[in-house]
Amino acid sequence: MTTDTNEKRPFNLSRWAIGHPSIARFLFGLIIVAGALGLMRMGQKEDPDFTFRVMVVQAVWPGASIQEMEDQVVNKIERKLQETPHLDFVRSYTRAGSAIITLQVEGDTNPTQVADAFYQVRKKVGDIANELPQGLLGPYFNDEFGDTFITLHSISGDGYSYPELKKLAIQARDMLLTTPGVEKAVIIGDQPEKLYID
Repeated sequence: MTTDTNEKRPFNLSRWAIGHPSIARFLFGLIIVAGALGLMRMGQKEDPDFTFRVMVVQAVWPGASIQEMEDQVVNKIERKLQETPHLDFVRSYTRAGSAIITLQVEGDTNPTQVADAFYQVRKKVGDIANELPQGLLGPYFNDEFGDTFITLHSISGDGYSYPELKKLAIQARDMLLTTPGVEKAVIIGDQPEKLYID
């Protein structure tokens, strides 16, 4: 069996590392140190910034049929929304007395343009408010899907009336809002005042 000494062999990293152990150890150590330094300097966030590109428009018209909601509310809003730049799609769900319109901004849209697109949606729907039927509740807009609850607090107490507990809850909310890093504090479950006549 003859071998051609002029024939080029492919580079074999294992063979090279065995033939040059001191250089291989140095390169291995260098890679470990560079990886550790990179890991320590890498930016990290517990809750990274993320732009939600979805908005929901909801309208309620008590007593309206599905066809009335579609013709007098949904179609008018959808036609107006077609003028909004950067929209990827608009979908609507209609039932008797209510409609939900979901719209999504294109995925490659800059986050500042997403906020502008949502502003344009509010503005354009506001422009046709006088064309929408009397008795319509809304349209209401929701684009705050990125909110996450970090903590949940409960306020209760024997011997306190609901108005007193609500006052304490409002004070606690106001104190939380002055805390650095707190963007939003919401009171949920407060009892509305009712007047009973005997």
